[in-house]
Amino acid sequence: MTASKRVLLAKPRGYCAGVDRAVQTVEEALKLYGAPIYVRKEIVHNKHVVSTLQAKGAIFVEENDEVPEGAIVVFSAHGVAPEVHDQAKGRNLRAIDATCPLVTKVHQEARRFAADDYDILLIGHEGHEEVIGTTGEAPAHIQLVDGPDGVDKVTVRDPSKVVWLSQTTLSVDETLETVSRLKQRLPLLMSPPSDDICYATSNRQDAVKAMAPNCDIVLVVGSQNSSNSQRLREVAVDAGARAGYLIDYATEIQDEWLADATTVGVTSGASVPDELVMEVLDYLAARDFTDVAEITTAQEKLVFSLPQELKRDMKAQSAARAAEVAKTLS
Repeated sequence: MTASKRVLLAKPRGYCAGVDRAVQTVEEALKLYGAPIYVRKEIVHNKHVVSTLQAKGAIFVEENDEVPEGAIVVFSAHGVAPEVHDQAKGRNLRAIDATCPLVTKVHQEARRFAADDYDILLIGHEGHEEVIGTTGEAPAHIQLVDGPDGVDKVTVRDPSKVVWLSQTTLSVDETLETVSRLKQRLPLLMSPPSDDICYATSNRQDAVKAMAPNCDIVLVVGSQNSSNSQRLREVAVDAGARAGYLIDYATEIQDEWLADATTVGVTSGASVPDELVMEVLDYLAARDFTDVAEITTAQEKLVFSLPQELKRDMKAQSAARAAEVAKTLS
């Protein structure tokens, strides 16, 4: 008798409040202003989301100088350095800032500690857009610590005036290890007023930790350039799964991964729409993985409002339409 095949489905998974807000910002801007809407960098790190928005009329660019003067540009959820805002003003662009409010919080912390002349140790991955944006807030005060192995390179002016901040999408465990090593070298190291790693990153990692020990393999739906998705795959393996795989679509699953598996874990990164997860479940069901159990470790209810610039214009349009209706009725 063959062992029954089952799927453990992580919850929370997929879209977080910051991603939902950023994607909705582009969609509402397209409705309000019409295509094209320019977006600097990928709005979120997900191939499917980007291609879907492109089909609706979003044009993704790398820098502001690719945007026609006077056009509308949306800044991505990962945040931008102050100079990017200055460049937009210089080109007379109408900027809508879709930076996740939790990233904005880290930017504010960086500015505040820099104003008090602290050395700031930013734990994060070199070259990631969020790290570039945060560093741009106080480049003279910030140095990057890229994981525990980067600790030995740290130099500070005054060991009693140093604080750590972090990228919001890191592995919780690796960040704690990095902080622990930093404190061995710098016992007076200050911590941020509240944890910089976002609630959604922590929650998704906790859910994977809960199910991974019972999984032969874990499939993480997410793009290769998504930091939080990459961390989920690493966390799955560290927590006991035999293997972890990062995929954009169900069609990328290789049947040899499933050959000896009786339990498959499924989760998705914070920038992944749930329809892609459902396609993975359909793929697995077609291969006899029909028993699906959801592993719930937290309930998420946080919602962020749209950027002020966009809300203001949406309100103005709504008022203008109401005035037109009133005019026709009078």
